[in-house]
Amino acid sequence: MPQVPTVEVAELPADAVLIDVREDDEWVAGHAPDAQHLPMSRFAQHVSEVPETDPLYVICRSGSRSAQVVAFLNQQGHSSVNVAGGMQAWAALGRPMVAEHGGPPDVV
Repeated sequence: MPQVPTVEVAELPADAVLIDVREDDEWVAGHAPDAQHLPMSRFAQHVSEVPETDPLYVICRSGSRSAQVVAFLNQQGHSSVNVAGGMQAWAALGRPMVAEHGGPPDVV
């Protein structure tokens, strides 16, 4: 896989547009409050829903799936950046999270 642009969670701009590519169960358990959910398994079919912003930041659980999505997006002409460490790093830094199930958020 080609090298993709990467940023650490701590270096994310405050106004970053964040796409979470984890699957539904992972999203429901806990995600960044302002993230948009677009699971990797359905990404190619829904690429038209990707916001037209420059750059776009992509996150998953650990940074592997999001790196693949970033490579794909950049090949399609988007300017996107992988979030290193994913939601695991996000949670470890104490960044805000919300859950869709009403309980405390968690990274699964």
